[in-house]
Amino acid sequence: MEIIQKKRSNKHTFKFMDDHFNFAYEDKSGSGDTDLNYADVPKKASIKIEQNDWLRNVGYLWCALGVFQLGYAIYSDAPISGKGFWLMVGLGCVTWAHFSKVKYSVFNMERASVFVIHDKNHDTIMDELISRKKLQLLKWYGEVNPENDLEREISKFKWLAEQDVISKEESDKKIAQAELLSEQNFELPGERLN
Repeated sequence: MEIIQKKRSNKHTFKFMDDHFNFAYEDKSGSGDTDLNYADVPKKASIKIEQNDWLRNVGYLWCALGVFQLGYAIYSDAPISGKGFWLMVGLGCVTWAHFSKVKYSVFNMERASVFVIHDKNHDTIMDELISRKKLQLLKWYGEVNPENDLEREISKFKWLAEQDVISKEESDKKIAQAELLSEQNFELPGERLN
């Protein structure tokens, strides 16, 4: 499955494979791509907004200049024709700055940061990453491992519940299974058979 996002000079490509995904990007600062495990996707994403602050601020300045010119013309009973030029230019700049901004959901991971553009594909990509993360974590850690000590198994299933991979009830059941398995494997030194 492949999803491509484009906004302004930004192009992000997500390729979803069974055991990992590829995130590739191209923007005015460069390009790159990396393969990442679903399990490494953090539970929460941060929000980043990329916008042209200079254009917005200049727009506000020109709007203020235009309002001042109009106000002064009205105050001094001068004709107001042509006095709204800077106000119109300023409004155009502010409007352009508003519609050219790009909003992202950002997953900061150990090997890379993954930027998901807020567009029509945003929710699909987010759902795909989260659902595949849960499946991968269940595949890797979802069963009781008899080779691990009991405390490690208990903390593992509590962590899976904190990550919303399994419910609290499922976590309690897995912990009970681990405790039962630990009791069955426990042998008293005097009861060993040679």
